Amino acid sequence: MSEITEKAKAGLVLRSLLFVPVNIDKCVEKAHTRGADAIILDLEDSIASSEKTVARTLVTDAAKLVSSKGADVFVRINSPLRLAIPDLEAVIGNGITGITLPKCDGPGHVRLIADAISELEAERGMDVGSTIMSVRIETAEAYFKMPEIAKSHERIAGFGLGSEDFTLSIGVEPSTETLLFPKQQSIIAARAAGVLPMGLVSSGADYTRLDEMREIVKKSRLFGFAGSSCIHPAVVPILNQEFTPDEGEIAKARVIIDEFQKAVDLGRASLEVDGKMVDYPVVYRAQNLIKIADNIAKKEAIMRED
Repeated sequence: MSEITEKAKAGLVLRSLLFVPVNIDKCVEKAHTRGADAIILDLEDSIASSEKTVARTLVTDAAKLVSSKGADVFVRINSPLRLAIPDLEAVIGNGITGITLPKCDGPGHVRLIADAISELEAERGMDVGSTIMSVRIETAEAYFKMPEIAKSHERIAGFGLGSEDFTLSIGVEPSTETLLFPKQQSIIAARAAGVLPMGLVSSGADYTRLDEMREIVKKSRLFGFAGSSCIHPAVVPILNQEFTPDEGEIAKARVIIDEFQKAVDLGRASLEVDGKMVDYPVVYRAQNLIKIADNIAKKEAIMRED
């Protein structure tokens, strides 16, 4: 399974993930035009309890439509097991990139869901391990288990802390001040596990102030986030722009890599570039940035073709 899962995660670009209630036709029909790297078809908070059974039946057709321009498709299932298993039964298939697991309560929760996915993949003739997972921490209890949760299964590709539910759980209003420390901890947990840190340093619920949102996204990338979900299509272009290295950053990274290689050829492993000392950590950072930029370019090429 490891090789199949790694292939599913390779080159993954998740700058922007747009939530779409699967039972709202106008949202589903326009989702593929929004330019998001991924669409999250929602079966959880945006679906009334009385509509969840019907909503499950809509996912397969909705996935085909929202992915028609090359977006990856995730499905946010419900957290309670009595709802989660029917959700998985309804949605696991070749049109689904991954499952978003909300309100994760521990490593065992992840493994339980992952094992159910494996059974369904095998039953349906899919490559076992091909469905990845994005995991969200949303309670005070789970917060203290973040490092273990992030490392709990190889299917995990994205990991983050949900602003609204988490701040509700700890009794504060969501803001950069109240969220910065726990968000930083989620980034460290994700990086330690080798998965993408997802989210923003503050709440993304207020999408009406786009200038403020842009500053939040810029700060979020600075702190180490790779991308974020959003609930309104107006935020998608901001996420795509601000989580993409600009031409100046790319050019600088290439100079660092080239100059360092010249130094290594002369038997040196440090040098000065543009007045700053360059050694292996700086070069690795430059290489990572180039890899991110290359993956984004490939993703955008696919979306243009489609």
